[in-house]
Amino acid sequence: MLARVRRLLRDNRGFTLIEMIVVVIILGLLAGLVAPKLFSRVGQSKQVAARAQIELLSAALDQYSLDVGSYPSSLDGLIRSTGAAGWSGPYLKKNAIPLDPWNHAYNYKCCPGEHGDFDLWSDGADGRPGGEGENADVASWTIK
Repeated sequence: MLARVRRLLRDNRGFTLIEMIVVVIILGLLAGLVAPKLFSRVGQSKQVAARAQIELLSAALDQYSLDVGSYPSSLDGLIRSTGAAGWSGPYLKKNAIPLDPWNHAYNYKCCPGEHGDFDLWSDGADGRPGGEGENADVASWTIK
């Protein structure tokens, strides 16, 4: 009986160094495969957030236009009176023009814009026109 207990104690010494290395390698491979997928989702979510903000700003611009009869010359007209008759703002809840998800100001061209009554866009993560992926522009005329 005593020999059996000694054998059980000797067989349950823990993990070997080789077993630990194999586990660390497997975890590293899994992290290497999963992490890029997760980080690409962050860029996509910022693109979606920019589209949503542009839609909300466009709705505020349309409301301004309904009240005043024209679009403001700058986005500041949504939060501060331009002196135009009929202005009943502020047209944004937080009383401030939001920055895009990459902390850049939205671009606005009005009266008319090149793609409609006004153009409202973000230059993406790089802050420059054009680009692909997270650097791609998000524009009011491409949102449907």
